[in-house]
Amino acid sequence: MVNVEIITVGNEILLGLVQDTNSNYLCRVVRGMGGRVCHITIVRDEVNSIVEELKASISRRADLIFTCGGLGPTDDDLTLSAVAVACGRQLALDSAAREFVERKYIELASAGYVASPKMTDERLKMARLPEGARAIENRVGAAPAVVLEAGAVRIVSLPGVPAELKAIVEGPLQGVLGGIFGRGSYREREVTVECNDESQLAPALRQVAAANPDVYIKSRASSFGPDVTFRVLLSASATSAEKADAMIQRASADLTSALLNSGIPHP
Repeated sequence: MVNVEIITVGNEILLGLVQDTNSNYLCRVVRGMGGRVCHITIVRDEVNSIVEELKASISRRADLIFTCGGLGPTDDDLTLSAVAVACGRQLALDSAAREFVERKYIELASAGYVASPKMTDERLKMARLPEGARAIENRVGAAPAVVLEAGAVRIVSLPGVPAELKAIVEGPLQGVLGGIFGRGSYREREVTVECNDESQLAPALRQVAAANPDVYIKSRASSFGPDVTFRVLLSASATSAEKADAMIQRASADLTSALLNSGIPHP
């Protein structure tokens, strides 16, 4: 079994300003691909703190380490510097990463989201990777993800913005994850159901689960009350992204039908 550790980086999380949803999502991905998350930690935006956690993960013989956050252009984005130190590498400007970042800023400038596409030192910072690492495209943001093999461990550094992280994991990173886990893809979908009584919802979920035994289905609500809505999570893993997507689509269609037949509205 593949042993995985997750290191989330960010003062804003430790200050309680932002909730760490990335670790929760990655746990589901790892579980769905047949791996096991053994350790999760949150550290400050400090090189020494990140290095310490990376070395601890390596010493525990983790097969895969995810880092989340700290890949951006500002001075407190220090994850790649820490990865380089922990693995005894130097940071160097990577041509593929530079090409990606440059292309992103041209697109952003053309759309009017930034004033200029010029490659400043701050933007070039996102293209400086530990020697031997490779960039993974970020289809949502401007900072690429980074994969580094360091002996027996693989370190995957992901951006901290959840939408960016999820798009990378479910897109360009699939080949890397398939090679590590030897299995296919994980997909999930969340449906909001306008029902304030889980006991009323249960028969519909039971019906959908019986028709889709390979899809994990779970309803969640925080309390009782007239305005409570339930979130129903559908998740599945399969030998390919296409198969996982198809499983989720079938289960979603079955859920829509079951809710309709039960008189339970949902968006």
